[in-house]
Amino acid sequence: MRHFVAVAVLALAVSGFARAEDVGQIKVAKGTVHVERDGKRLPAMVGMPIRQSDTLITGVDGAAGVTFSDNSLLSTGPNSVLVVDLYMFDSTTHAGKFDASLKKGTLAVVSGKIVKQTPGAMRVRTPAAIMGVRGTDFLVQVDEPAK
Repeated sequence: MRHFVAVAVLALAVSGFARAEDVGQIKVAKGTVHVERDGKRLPAMVGMPIRQSDTLITGVDGAAGVTFSDNSLLSTGPNSVLVVDLYMFDSTTHAGKFDASLKKGTLAVVSGKIVKQTPGAMRVRTPAAIMGVRGTDFLVQVDEPAK
């Protein structure tokens, strides 16, 4: 019996550890949408978990919406590349930090509990600027440089 309890506790610990990597979930995926993770390009599907270091890529006809564990909502439009650089969130205290990089395309954000707890704890980087998020919602567009 003790062996069974030890195995059950270990299984719960391992499953909790694996789920701890998931920081969000794809709620909308239209057109061509991929997630780059660990050097692999995966087709994005509704319900797919998003992890720190993931890159969300939309094609010419693509759009995606992600809900994070602090209830932040990020939506990307066509031809977008968004990287989740850093995501930490304590669901008890709502303390955390959220850094993302928009390499190109469009991004709409409705900030969640992290920003409500600590204004400025969310940052979005673009090739030209870094925005510290203190409010609740905003839009960003990064155009490709003229050739």
